[in-house]
Amino acid sequence: MDPLWQDLADALIDLERELRGLGLWAQSPPDAELLASQQPFCVDTLGFEQWLQWIFVPRMAVIIRQGRDLPGAFHIAPMGEQALAWLGRRRYTLVAILTRIDGLAAKLS
Repeated sequence: MDPLWQDLADALIDLERELRGLGLWAQSPPDAELLASQQPFCVDTLGFEQWLQWIFVPRMAVIIRQGRDLPGAFHIAPMGEQALAWLGRRRYTLVAILTRIDGLAAKLS
């Protein structure tokens, strides 16, 4: 695997680890209709951390595993910064991981 793709896969593992560490990793998925939102980040149906867990991470894992092209550059860190502001300073590591993912996606797009 190309080193940048491996870095992206590692960043997804770090993302999951950080979400778990913050207590933001759910044991069961939301209802299917909540996952079917057409809005960016499912803002009308999910919390940002839910979107990361149930939409972003699984889709990225499939893209990496199947060697598919990324849909384009990401800009998820700014959304994370805003949506997770309620965490205060505890969000900093999570946002840093999202920034890393954004940077890797830009290089791979």
